Amino acid sequence: MNAAAPGSEEVVLVVDFGAQYAQLIARRVREARVYSEIVAPTISAGEIARREPIGIIFSGGPDSVHAEGAIAIDPGVYDLGIPILGICYGAQLIAGQNGGLVDRTDRGEYGRTTLTVDNDDSILLGGTPGEQSVWMSHFDAIVKPPTGVAAIASTPDAPVAAFEDREQRLYGVQFHPEVMHTKHGQQVIEQFLRVGCGSTGRWTMASIIDTAVEQIRAQVGDHRALCGLSGGVDSAVAAAVVHKAIGDQLTCVFVDTGLMRLDEGEQVIETFERNFGVDLIHVEAGDRFFAALAGITEPEAKRRAIGELFIRVFEDAQAQVEGADFLVQGTLYPDVIESGSEHASTIKSHHNVGGLPDDIDFALVEPLRSLFKDEVRQVGRELGLPDEIVERQPFPGPGLGVRIIGEVTPDKVATLQHADFIVREELRNAGLEREIWQSFAVLPDIRSVGVMGDERTYGYPIIIRAVTSEDAMTADWARIPYDVLETMSSRVINEVPGVNRVAYDITSKPPGTIEWE
Repeated sequence: MNAAAPGSEEVVLVVDFGAQYAQLIARRVREARVYSEIVAPTISAGEIARREPIGIIFSGGPDSVHAEGAIAIDPGVYDLGIPILGICYGAQLIAGQNGGLVDRTDRGEYGRTTLTVDNDDSILLGGTPGEQSVWMSHFDAIVKPPTGVAAIASTPDAPVAAFEDREQRLYGVQFHPEVMHTKHGQQVIEQFLRVGCGSTGRWTMASIIDTAVEQIRAQVGDHRALCGLSGGVDSAVAAAVVHKAIGDQLTCVFVDTGLMRLDEGEQVIETFERNFGVDLIHVEAGDRFFAALAGITEPEAKRRAIGELFIRVFEDAQAQVEGADFLVQGTLYPDVIESGSEHASTIKSHHNVGGLPDDIDFALVEPLRSLFKDEVRQVGRELGLPDEIVERQPFPGPGLGVRIIGEVTPDKVATLQHADFIVREELRNAGLEREIWQSFAVLPDIRSVGVMGDERTYGYPIIIRAVTSEDAMTADWARIPYDVLETMSSRVINEVPGVNRVAYDITSKPPGTIEWE
């Protein structure tokens, strides 16, 4: 199941012109209780009309509107009568395609800038201060708005820093209202949605669940469904939503791949089978996964191998459950975006999206496919799932297979399990577990020289990775206190055989990803 607008008849389309903030725009719209979806700039006016959005937002982008081959939008979009908000490049595109003038100024604006509001009765900026701090990132500037379109704000280097035309329903801001550095940015977005688009803001977690339940019942009917349950928040919430919809028609399948964290298999069984009474099939498949990964070192090949074998194991389980024609997955919106789509290049294939085989023998049920991670947690709370599940740190479907660089072997997994346990335990001891989005250890495919007990060693390094984030689309490296890092390093080197060095990854996302593979 892939709901176009779960829990709401109101949809806003965010057209991604290659901006680093497109996903953030979509999130800000959702924070205003309006469902949003990211689409490619190649979308036609006809396709937009068929989807009946209440509004459209053009994102920023890295190019100049004057560059050869600059990305544009079907001009027919402006004839649909749908309110359009352009941000940065998007605002310049609206101006350029509708008779305004976009030109190079003497210098660009980057970072915090003071915006002067020239019309405090405007839809976008009404009720905000006459002077306010905004975040800019542009070199071109709108120097003349389209005919009939009013300039409503300016900066020293952007004479038309915001514009609007209520009759044509065109709105634009040169600054970035979606970033936290623009103090009144969320208010600007909400005023576009409420006043400019007429949104009622009724997209809530309860409405998402009610709509998902209806769609699952319509899709599955009187058949049965299997759910690939890993114990993580995504699969747990997906299972809970589907169970609410079809009850005992659902059977969960826990596949112990041998790539889980230390003692995790036992914890999953204890939590879901014994505590919640879930109909659970437990499959010990470690040997099969290690055999499938033998000799494979390329990250995407690993993900494909793991994704395909998961499906084969589920197909084996299918034979035990009569009428199980559907497979429930905890696929999220970031999984879809990062695995590549019409509007995004492939960053990494997620085992439940790009890693699926072509000959899959199930119809997929994906009730969370349109949601970000924090929204999934909210749905879990709404469904009454305990904090130990809802607040659990994300864990990749391929498990430790993508935290071991190079070939995956049982010995390497054992080494990494031990080191990873120490990292997470010390963060918990320091009271930092809830402050960090994700923390784990990585085992790279290199060795380094060390000295232990006055003897030369040639062992593996362990890399510690810890990040803060809201939705996994962007992330910053966590500022773990030095004394905690020191304890982690000392314990890993002293307690994990074959390890003689520990490093800490201080790369944010972007340019890195959270996982190493």
